[in-house]
Amino acid sequence: MAWLALLGAGLIEIAWAWAIKESNGFTRLVPSIIVLLTIAPSILLLSYAMKSLPLATSYIAWTGIGAFGTFAIGTFVLGEALTPLRAISALLIFCGLIGLKLASPE
Repeated sequence: MAWLALLGAGLIEIAWAWAIKESNGFTRLVPSIIVLLTIAPSILLLSYAMKSLPLATSYIAWTGIGAFGTFAIGTFVLGEALTPLRAISALLIFCGLIGLKLASPE
């Protein structure tokens, strides 16, 4: 259950990271509100996951899910450059997430 909470926390992190970008420095109301409404649930789910998962595993997985997801949003939705080095780097983050899950005591 902790890993599901962590996945949810990471997916919500992607939403608020994207909303921060869309808020244009908190000058646009709707994306700014989305940021404020999504940060707390993401952190609450992370906190729940940390009850049974190690700190390092939880935090690295949370940020990794967020990093990989925001990379995907940036590349495939916002049209940011997809270079071989960026793709390999994102793939390494993804592989690291899989490794953390496989090495998890849960």
